[in-house]
Amino acid sequence: MMDGGVPNIKKWVVLYPVYINSKKTIAEGRRISAEKACENPTCVEIGDCCGHLKLPFAIEIDKAYPRDFMQVGRVRVLLKREDGTLCNPAIPSRKQLMFHVAELVPRHPGRTKKLEPASTANVSTSKSGKGGRKKR
Repeated sequence: MMDGGVPNIKKWVVLYPVYINSKKTIAEGRRISAEKACENPTCVEIGDCCGHLKLPFAIEIDKAYPRDFMQVGRVRVLLKREDGTLCNPAIPSRKQLMFHVAELVPRHPGRTKKLEPASTANVSTSKSGKGGRKKR
C-alpha cells in the first residue's frame, strides 16, 4: 500500500479536538469524561502530543468537525501498522489515545506560557444549546 513512501492516512484514526475538550458536553462531541479531558485543545497541540507518544500523525487543517463546522482541523493518528502491530504498545485503542493526549496537552510548551490570559479571554465563547431559527 505504501506507494512512493506516502502512507495511506485514510485508514488512520481521526481525532478531533472536540473529543477531548472539557468545555464541551457529550452532546457537542466530547468522547471522554470532563475530569480527564483538557481545556480547548488545538490540532497542533494534539499533533505534538502524538509525536511525543512516538505515534505517526498528520494534521488536517482544512477539515472541520461535522457537528460544528466552526471547529476547524483534525489529527489523523496511526495506532496499528499494516501488519497489525501496535505503533506504541501503551496505546492499544482510540480511547486510550484520547486519555493520553488529554493528559499531555495541558503540559504542552506553547500552553504553559499563555495560561494566565486564556482564563479571562474565553468567557462567552461557548454556543448556547438552543436550536432556534435565525431572525431575518
